Amino acid sequence: MSNDEPGPVHHGPLAPATGAATGPLMSSGGTSDPYWYKHAVFYEVLARGFFDSNGDGTGDLAGLVQKLDYLQWLGIDCLWLLPMYESPLRDGGYDISDYFKILPEFGRTADFVELLDEAHRRGIRVITDLVMNHTSDQHPWFKASREDPEGPYGDFYVWSDTDDRYDEARIIFVDTETSNWTYDEVRGQYYWHRFFSHQPDLNFENPAVQEAILEVLRYWLDLGIDGFRLDAVPYLYEREGTNCENLKETHEFLKRVRAEVDRLYPDRVLLSEANQWPSDVVDYFGDYESGGDECHMNFHFPLMPRMFMAVRQEQRFPISEILAQTPPIPRNCQWAIFLRNHDELTLEMVTDEERDYMYAEYAKEPRMRANVGIRRRLAPLLNNDRDQIELFTALLLSLPGSPVLYYGDEIGMGDNIWLGDRDAVRTPMQWSPDRNAGFSRGDPARLYLPLIMDPVYGYQALNVESQRENPGSLLHWTRRMIQIRKRHPVFGTGEFTELEATNPSVLAFIRAHGDDRMLCVNNLSKFPQPVELDLSGYAGVAPVECVGGVRFPEIGELPYLLTLPGHGFYWFQLPAETGTASNARDEDGLPTYGLPAAGVSPRPVFEGLSGHPAGPPVRAAHHRTPTMASSTPNGDVAGAREGAPGSSTPPVVSVPGHTGQPTAHSGRDGGGKGNRPY
Repeated sequence: MSNDEPGPVHHGPLAPATGAATGPLMSSGGTSDPYWYKHAVFYEVLARGFFDSNGDGTGDLAGLVQKLDYLQWLGIDCLWLLPMYESPLRDGGYDISDYFKILPEFGRTADFVELLDEAHRRGIRVITDLVMNHTSDQHPWFKASREDPEGPYGDFYVWSDTDDRYDEARIIFVDTETSNWTYDEVRGQYYWHRFFSHQPDLNFENPAVQEAILEVLRYWLDLGIDGFRLDAVPYLYEREGTNCENLKETHEFLKRVRAEVDRLYPDRVLLSEANQWPSDVVDYFGDYESGGDECHMNFHFPLMPRMFMAVRQEQRFPISEILAQTPPIPRNCQWAIFLRNHDELTLEMVTDEERDYMYAEYAKEPRMRANVGIRRRLAPLLNNDRDQIELFTALLLSLPGSPVLYYGDEIGMGDNIWLGDRDAVRTPMQWSPDRNAGFSRGDPARLYLPLIMDPVYGYQALNVESQRENPGSLLHWTRRMIQIRKRHPVFGTGEFTELEATNPSVLAFIRAHGDDRMLCVNNLSKFPQPVELDLSGYAGVAPVECVGGVRFPEIGELPYLLTLPGHGFYWFQLPAETGTASNARDEDGLPTYGLPAAGVSPRPVFEGLSGHPAGPPVRAAHHRTPTMASSTPNGDVAGAREGAPGSSTPPVVSVPGHTGQPTAHSGRDGGGKGNRPY
């Protein structure tokens, strides 16, 4: 495709921002929703890896347009695109050589506008990465800076006569870089880079650099994009005597960016990528009292590895502890939570001991590791165990924050650890068992990366087409859980209260927003587990299991006793008015119990955004001290497994499957999973 369509050409930092504005996406009621990101399901996609429309072996924007119906069917609210700007592609597009041009392999600006229009027509928003911290060394700004130190771009980057400045800053890409400084023969000085040596850092002390980046934002927002994931924001500024991360100047610039966005582009979102400890990350939301004046959203990086630790240790405490250490955030802000993404599973925000544990459990082969992390997809990390994949996805969809799915994880795609760097998790989407997995009509030798072809994860058996035809597939299961989440706005806006579960292998919590109240109970052990929950604050309420619509026994003053299958979970609605569960189903087979009657408008999602009572008081969890009288070293309750000697207290409710109605036991591990309803 050509990239020479008529339009403004931007090379300087102060060029005017122009474009064809498409306006914000409206809700179904015809009004703009400024807090849409709080209840959105995000989907991260690599444009080059999704669908190739012209047979050149590389996915493109036109291919994304052709697959929007699939994303709409899946239930996606917002598409997150990795960088699509012009780039030499030495770092997957994060090395930008022109902020105002589309990479020719992806298409033209007109193709991008069509993607925005078609996505908006389907109710899907679109955000993209914006790399503010650095550019490619092929960017015209850097070329001018190195060739003319006294010219207008001479101070656009961080230059030094020596390489001993900012020596307290850590090296991030430890596999390839030995210093944050690289000597440039042309200019005769060292330039600063926090990432690869071909990615020089911009000098944000220079007001012209700040204005240049603001111009980039305005240009793409004028085209109609719904926001940005701001890449690597902690590293924008440098200062001697610090680690050059999270400096106050960075926050001052982000406040300026947010003010510009709020003034000119309401309803757009800024999502910060700050791989930091929660106490540092919350600063990227901005002022607490005002509701947030920096980024609307931030990734919760430390939560993700602790989910993997908790399941492997069969203990809830890694999750409980990190949530307990997470400060409250401004009322208009939201966490973004994820299981996997385009990078390695980062282990920067764990202790050395925890990192060694994660490597030993999830990346036994050195080839599975990259930098300070693990370069594997979700399904291979979990040994392709369907029950574990479902448990992790249920946690993703129910814990505080907006979930971010990574393309292909909805079908359990595998990886290729024989590819270099992070390409292991960036292989082509597997659409069908046909030639090139239905990804491209081109010659297989031209594909940007080879297809997965091994017996377990190969495209011949594992693909979208076969899973859409199978109601019991992981794809259908994921879609239905997304639908359930959408029916309960509490998952996006509700208060989170962890319950004091008597079994350390069980993580139980309440999500509550007004009358919308959900009880989520998760078994982190591979064995069946009983648990007693103090739900006395909800006495008289009969929990309703959300997938099958099954009404469970009423809650009383005594502890509520449940039994969960290995790696099983429940989502219960706690209705304000207890009644008989309905057998009615909607067109997708989900129960209609608890939904508004026909002709009755549901309560607005963001009613009382500043805070509703979270429901009846529930005792908070003790995060460190197990309350079981006896437990085995791996966290299983002694004498409490199914059929175990000495198990004397029968559960009130014993359901073998977390995704359907109670049935006779069938399956493995004694209790099994029961018959899946789809």
